Amino acid sequence: MKPDEIKWASGALMTDQYQLTMAQLYYRMGLHETMAQFDHFYRSNPDYGFHKAGYCVNAGLESILDWLDQAVFGPAEIEYLRSQKSATGGQLFGDDFLRWLGHDFDTKAINLFAMPEGRVVHPNVPIHVVEGPLAIGQIIETGLLNTANYQILIATKAARIKQSTRGQVLMEFGLRRAQSLGAIAGTRAALIGGADFSSNVGASHAFGFPPKGTHAHSMVQVFMGLGEGELAAFRAYADVYPDDCMLLVDTIDTLQSGVPNAIRVFEELKRKGHRPVGIRLDSGDLAHLSILAAKMLNDAGFPDVSIVLSNDLDELVIWQILTQIQEEAERYGVDPEKLIKRLVYGVGTHLITSTGDPALDGVYKLVAICQDGKWIPTLKISENVDKTLNPGNKRVWRVYDQRGKATADLITLQGEDILNQSPLELRHPTMATKRRSLCREEIDHVEKLLVPVILDGEKVYESPTIEQMRETRQKDIDHLDPGVLRIMNPHIYHVSLSAKLWDLKQSLIKKARDENSVEGGM
Repeated sequence: MKPDEIKWASGALMTDQYQLTMAQLYYRMGLHETMAQFDHFYRSNPDYGFHKAGYCVNAGLESILDWLDQAVFGPAEIEYLRSQKSATGGQLFGDDFLRWLGHDFDTKAINLFAMPEGRVVHPNVPIHVVEGPLAIGQIIETGLLNTANYQILIATKAARIKQSTRGQVLMEFGLRRAQSLGAIAGTRAALIGGADFSSNVGASHAFGFPPKGTHAHSMVQVFMGLGEGELAAFRAYADVYPDDCMLLVDTIDTLQSGVPNAIRVFEELKRKGHRPVGIRLDSGDLAHLSILAAKMLNDAGFPDVSIVLSNDLDELVIWQILTQIQEEAERYGVDPEKLIKRLVYGVGTHLITSTGDPALDGVYKLVAICQDGKWIPTLKISENVDKTLNPGNKRVWRVYDQRGKATADLITLQGEDILNQSPLELRHPTMATKRRSLCREEIDHVEKLLVPVILDGEKVYESPTIEQMRETRQKDIDHLDPGVLRIMNPHIYHVSLSAKLWDLKQSLIKKARDENSVEGGM
């Protein structure tokens, strides 16, 4: 797309058609300025097929705020909407509605509450809460979901991969395999979730990180094609980058050619007073090759250079590599723990596309309408009980047990004083018989999760740096039980309702069914 086309498609018109048709209906019915509350949440953690996440990492709030600032219906947008025709050839959007869009649509009219970026989040817990005029809240749904869902998905994948590396350096290599300009948001989310660096030069610059990378097989192929060979290629790279020499060693034969040639070049660099950085393995049995490469490097006097692993890595593959190293390394005289601590990971496709589960099932649902100054809860009932909404104007709390571990996220109605409740009753969102009561002695502290971001048209939230988001992420992960963190078959984290919210939900379900039942029906 051309730059002007990108700007056109990524502003106020980055919405679904039905959002605009509903907004016009609200306008015609005089409901467009009725205050409403919408909750953004997701229904289930990513399931990658062979393994599943036990949590997600929030990301995307700053991007949402940037989008809201540019979501304006200017003359060009209005003229485009005016050109749309109904099935009979008439104007689909009336001039009166278009005047309202052009003059009165203002995203600053909303109040926004949100989980800060980097926070660990769980299914069915509101992440973003929008309060504002019904038509405006409706129109911004698509842009908010588009922005938040993808970044949450990638931040979560990055956090799990970082966890599987045991804290070693993780580089995001996904630009070539990403969905076009989505790579920018994906890189941002990966940096929040756990990637230390990215190969994406433009995004790294935008987000304040130095880009990282090595070289491609093609560089070695060039020298081979010219009859000079792999060693000449390595020497040329070392001459140009003597203090940043990271060599890709598997173009010909990793153990018979690549590593020996890399060692010769490293010896030459060392004699000149430079410190080699490392080698990169991009094919074959990465666990076995890293052990043998480490032995060769150790024997040559290079026990500290890094070994970068790449090629279709994800959290499960890395976990398997490390398990194999622990089982095999000592057989070859290599200390497995020292080897693991010198490994660096370059992860591309599986991270940037969240391979296995490429879309977060995040939704944005109307939960309350304000009439005569009073919030009226609304409800959507589903045949699948897990999809029946938690209604009303709500707030979210995290309950920590005596160990300091997060034991539950508790959703309450606004105004509930849970800090002074003893015992604190936690109800399962759908199952009447499943409940817990926690006395004060069982609770270390309770934390309010949603923070005000926009109030009365003013931004009241200072966006943290990505480094601060990372610290938040790691702190939240450290507070999770080991079972929730498992790469395979994680324990289900408890998300609960307060007794008042549970009772409200059940009463609304009964009322809706009673009022809408068909007398004498089958």
